[in-house]
Amino acid sequence: MTAERGQRMAGASQADIRNLARFRYAVRKFLRFSEEAARATGLTPQHHQLLLGVAGFTGKGRATIGELAEFLQIRHHSVVGLIDRAEALGLVRRESNPDDLREVYISLTADGTRKLRALAELHRKELYGMRRSFDLLYLEGSSAARKTGKSAVAPARKRG
Repeated sequence: MTAERGQRMAGASQADIRNLARFRYAVRKFLRFSEEAARATGLTPQHHQLLLGVAGFTGKGRATIGELAEFLQIRHHSVVGLIDRAEALGLVRRESNPDDLREVYISLTADGTRKLRALAELHRKELYGMRRSFDLLYLEGSSAARKTGKSAVAPARKRG
């Protein structure tokens, strides 16, 4: 067995690495787009992420500080500071849970909702434009999978 063949069998193929690099590049481009879009609407990227978490993470249109800490992958006290700043900007409001006053719900204000919807539309368009790149990665992965006998992951299907 040659050294080259042994390396291929031991781990990811060169095509896998190339596809991972292209995927990471596309994700980074999207994140940069997202950060710039947030700033253009007068938000920090962190505030944009907070608004997304409040509106969408739980599916209830509100979230607790603990849920937001999980969504943002930051510590509880960091979320509290972010919420304090967003509340001062008129983006979110706090409401105590009437059944447990230790728990606070965070929800969006009308201004927070308006800014989030505008950003969501920009992001939807950007993601739609990126879909072709991801479809090409899938096609390349499928071609490599046929050659190596490995299975390729199916692309996400468009929801109607």
